[in-house]
Amino acid sequence: MVKLAVDMMGGDDAPQIVLEAVERAVNDFEDLEIILFGDEAKCTVKHPRIEFRHTTEMITMEDEPVRAIKRKKESSMVRMAKAVKDGEAQGCVSAGNTGALMSAGLFIVGRLPGIARPALVVTLPTVSGKGVVFLDVGANADAKAEHLYQNAVLGHVYAMKLRGIDQPKVALLNIGTEAQKGNSLTKATYDLMSKSTQFNFVGNIEAKSIMEDEADVIVTDGYTGNMILKNLEGVAKSFGKIIKNDLLSNLKNKLALLVMKKDIKGIAKQLDYSEYGGSVLLGLGGIVVKAHGSSNAKAFYSAIRQAKIACETQIVENMREMVGEENE
Repeated sequence: MVKLAVDMMGGDDAPQIVLEAVERAVNDFEDLEIILFGDEAKCTVKHPRIEFRHTTEMITMEDEPVRAIKRKKESSMVRMAKAVKDGEAQGCVSAGNTGALMSAGLFIVGRLPGIARPALVVTLPTVSGKGVVFLDVGANADAKAEHLYQNAVLGHVYAMKLRGIDQPKVALLNIGTEAQKGNSLTKATYDLMSKSTQFNFVGNIEAKSIMEDEADVIVTDGYTGNMILKNLEGVAKSFGKIIKNDLLSNLKNKLALLVMKKDIKGIAKQLDYSEYGGSVLLGLGGIVVKAHGSSNAKAFYSAIRQAKIACETQIVENMREMVGEENE
């Protein structure tokens, strides 16, 4: 049985989409229990495997992250993270303030020994449909070479244990594939990663190849990663609008749309972030999953499913073991 703590109040459309996702999740997974934290007056779901805990405070998107975590101790996010720290839940999920959730992960759940900075990881869609593990996407805007090296270790374990990839290919995002390319950060990181025996480093990769299945794990700093992620989300949305406008422009295209409707839906599904769940904050002593702030019920459900799989595959225990080996 997997037990997750869920922040009912975090996100643009909370609590409704959270409640819908939680209800679907417990109905779909008989081995899932959920502790739901939020305003009792707004909870509309009841289930024998859902335990509700009333909270009197809420962390908003406008709150300063560290201050909010320290001052709003009765908020749904803080109480959720504390449930993981105290061992009541194996993992937690929130669509709330990203900075606050990262602070809760650091100051409440706590880092794994040997990890200087946790990283946010996502699985991006690729042309084959397999997907690629991409990190960091926003946990740390500034990074050192050793931080990116640790990201590579974390991404390697994540790809193996959670995505079932044997000997994943790990690449470093850079402006060129040559070893000497890049700035001082990427050059120093390349030097560290090329000497490692902990993972299969395949060298540099350019941004144009992220979705081309040339690597299983791609490592970058949080500033670059966050811009790449938001750019891909924007391109996917714009592409959908362009296709829709073009196919509805005349009768011939409308007829073609009817014929290709199933195929177009398949492409849209492959590019839909809601199919891939949220971002996992790797490097902590428990599972912390950040769902997109604008998540719908489908996306939040995917984030719950992702947290459940992370618990089942014992991703934290595997990372603790691998990081421990690296530091011996």
